[in-house]
Amino acid sequence: MALDHWYDQAIVTETYKEGMAQHRQNLQKVYDKFQIPEDNDFFRRLEARSLRVIAITEDWCGDAMMNIPILLHLAEKSHMQVRMILRDSNLELMDQYLTNGKSRSIPIFIFIDENGEEVTHWRPRAEAVQNAVDQLMGGLPDKETPEYDAAFKEAIKTLTARFVSDEEMWHETYGSIKEKLEKNI
Repeated sequence: MALDHWYDQAIVTETYKEGMAQHRQNLQKVYDKFQIPEDNDFFRRLEARSLRVIAITEDWCGDAMMNIPILLHLAEKSHMQVRMILRDSNLELMDQYLTNGKSRSIPIFIFIDENGEEVTHWRPRAEAVQNAVDQLMGGLPDKETPEYDAAFKEAIKTLTARFVSDEEMWHETYGSIKEKLEKNI
């Protein structure tokens, strides 16, 4: 299916936010606190491309909770329209963007041009953020042990708190998205 079709099916940001049940307040906190760098030349070049964004997401996703506000600031500065599409009810699209060919990791930001052609896409985490997640999750007990569930829940709680408050993670994410776009605009 053409990406324009998916974009047309997707919902606007406000509708997505209004329907959020899990991370709405946290997403808003990140949005309110994140200060996008003054990259005016980059924003102008991006605006000249007239890109639109399809964000594959879900309300329960901590990565989306942190990354979407950063994308929204970037979109505002460069006048890009952003639409959200839910992963779990749009697997045909999601399965075109699997991580490592098998994982339905989100969010995925698909940047399309005026003709609906993909310019580039960005995957769920900046490298530095992935390293922090790997370090935290690497310390968990084996999944088969009785301690695993409690340790996993605590790790997710810790990770969520960092995603909501860690400005360095936010700037690593912005830098990663910017780098991906710079290579393709």
